[in-house]
Amino acid sequence: MADPLDFAGKTVLVVGGTTGIGNGIARAFRDRGAAVHVWGTRPDASDYAEEDGDLSGMTYARMDATDEAAVTGWAAPFERLDVLVCSQGLALYRRQEFGIANFRKVMDVNLESNMICATRFREELARACGSIVFVNSVGAFRPTRGNPAYAASKAGLLGLTRVLAQAWARDGIRVNAIAPGLVETRLTRVTTDNPERLAERLKGIPAGRLGRVEDMAGAALYLASPLAAYVYGQTIVVDGGRML
Repeated sequence: MADPLDFAGKTVLVVGGTTGIGNGIARAFRDRGAAVHVWGTRPDASDYAEEDGDLSGMTYARMDATDEAAVTGWAAPFERLDVLVCSQGLALYRRQEFGIANFRKVMDVNLESNMICATRFREELARACGSIVFVNSVGAFRPTRGNPAYAASKAGLLGLTRVLAQAWARDGIRVNAIAPGLVETRLTRVTTDNPERLAERLKGIPAGRLGRVEDMAGAALYLASPLAAYVYGQTIVVDGGRML
């Protein structure tokens, strides 16, 4: 029996795949044989050399996923796309999201850009009977103190995942998402760099540790693989039991 997690010969695009969870997912697909393309916002892949990622063996392109015209007009170097992973994300702390301009900025990145990217690659995904994996958050299910835009955008992504899965199933496209808990990345340093806050958070995680990008990558691989062939519109919580 063929390995269902062998992605040799498959093409994968990871939006926001330069660092953190997105990069962990990109590396997982690369290490399983896929041709991986990554979108980021900096001019060149070398501009991420000092970050917590590894782009070796991947094809990088600069793209602002919130720019509908740029995304729509992008000349893809592939005719079919097997997996689209949308891992772009933004959170603004110290109550910045209560300002309307910042609220809109977070909504643009965390919600609208997912729809822009999914729509852009619908035809390529249909040709491959492909899969979309959105990177959501446990913030879709519980309040995120001080981050109203983050919470609203993630709740919205939960609904978007369900609607697109229902609408595009007839095209052969499966749409699902993962919802990470507390994972040590640059976006969570406001917690992980604060010993007291971190200790308090760990008390609420039955697994007794922070999530790792590899944990998130495993769930994404599953959703994009034949193992999940009958899984549509689901958001899998990957949080070490925190939501319990």
